[in-house]
Amino acid sequence: MSEILKEALERINKGEAIALVTIVEAKGSTPRGMGVKMVVGKDGLIAGTIGGGITEAKVIEEVKQALKEGKGKLISYQLTQEQAALDEGAICGGEMKVFIDVLQPKEELLIFGAGHIAACVSRLAKTVGFKVTIIDDRKEFANQDRFPEADEIIVEETEKALTHLKITPSTYIIVLTRGHLKDGEVLGSVIRLNTAYTGMIGSRKKNATVFQHLEEQGISTQELKKVHAPIGMDIGAQTPEEIAVSIMAEIIQVKRQKEIQ
Repeated sequence: MSEILKEALERINKGEAIALVTIVEAKGSTPRGMGVKMVVGKDGLIAGTIGGGITEAKVIEEVKQALKEGKGKLISYQLTQEQAALDEGAICGGEMKVFIDVLQPKEELLIFGAGHIAACVSRLAKTVGFKVTIIDDRKEFANQDRFPEADEIIVEETEKALTHLKITPSTYIIVLTRGHLKDGEVLGSVIRLNTAYTGMIGSRKKNATVFQHLEEQGISTQELKKVHAPIGMDIGAQTPEEIAVSIMAEIIQVKRQKEIQ
């Protein structure tokens, strides 16, 4: 069982949503007994088994649906003598209940830049459950006094920080640096990463200039279309606090839309 749980944890740490399936009740002749587990991903069985055969195949299909919905469920199976004959270990049939527990990776927000807006976004992001990491090469800005709620503060240049940051499909990135030249540099470094969301602050005019420079460096128009820029929902925000609300509102919207896809 320890190997199954280890595999589940490794998958979650890689940013995958997986399901831990457990037999919670077994009566009569069933392939495996109560407490047996297996790990299933969106593409099928990952580790372990609840007995193989037709029952396991049905459970895996249920798991795939549960992963799409993001919700766990309890399922009961009644094995007739004919069905039992198709399952290894089951002779006379029986009853089995399995619980599908959907395990989602924790979303992480990487904030490149440690200015006033970043401080406001960091506080809001922690409030709604994100792991927050601040990246800025200025230690007078990127420090625990300014970001007491942050899970990690990295005082390094972007390229160096990216060598040890773990980017997964559950990673959200926002670019809030001290100027459009730095913003363009950071965006160019992260735009091809497989993230849940990438956004950059700035006016439409400033962003158009940044995008033009990136296109000259070989970044495609299609790649640039994935960037949320100007960042945030249009709510007429003006202060750092209001801008932070608009940014987090957009991130939450993207997160919820992904959950129902």
